[in-house]
Amino acid sequence: MLNMTWEFKLEPTAEQVSDIEHILDVCRNVWNFALRERKDWLNSRKSPVNACSIRQEFIWPADAPFPSYARQCKSLTAAKAEYPRLKTVNAQVLQQVIRKLEASWESWRLKRSGLPRFKKPNRMRSFVFPQMLNASAPLSVESERSRGLKNCVSDKGIKLPQLGWVRVRWSRKIPDLFQVKQAQIVRKASGYFVVLSLQADVDIPAVAPHGHPVGIDVGLEWSTFFQRLMENRSSDLAFSTICTAS
Repeated sequence: MLNMTWEFKLEPTAEQVSDIEHILDVCRNVWNFALRERKDWLNSRKSPVNACSIRQEFIWPADAPFPSYARQCKSLTAAKAEYPRLKTVNAQVLQQVIRKLEASWESWRLKRSGLPRFKKPNRMRSFVFPQMLNASAPLSVESERSRGLKNCVSDKGIKLPQLGWVRVRWSRKIPDLFQVKQAQIVRKASGYFVVLSLQADVDIPAVAPHGHPVGIDVGLEWSTFFQRLMENRSSDLAFSTICTAS
């Protein structure tokens, strides 16, 4: 299996830009709420009983489980009934936000990075479509090439969930061997970009050994053999030196 990641510049319409900004804002709200929930659980487990606030103290039940990725995704589904704004964004996109938070939280727990931070407006710069749309009907390779389609990609743009067809400035052609597995929309100062994860079902041959060897483990038996050989060579060299001096 061969994986590649290519980046292309998008040319969205004004309506699509508004949709992208709306998705980014909802993703930011989900990130902040999920992070606040995790921090509240953490604070409830380390509050000293002799230094509580005089006015108020937020305390969770002792048997409250940690808000993990699975529990927060389940709570996200239930929250859509109370917050209709969550229904306006693809469910998989919101789940990817919690998955990214889970990775950042685990990295902090293992002391590899700092604690995740809340995101202010315009600080959420990307979101991911983890599953791309395929062609509307199963097509053969010849018919795909004749129609200019390759899954969700055409000569003019790419078809994204919730956004529809978006124009793309193709700087290079995607090989026919690859399929688009997921797409990440990134907002930069110079515009909007799409980062495509490409995958090809091919077997990559192993790289042949090359370069200079660092060390060889010959085992105890061969090590003894080489040691005796070097001793014999040193004794022969000493004998030949004596004969030459005489």
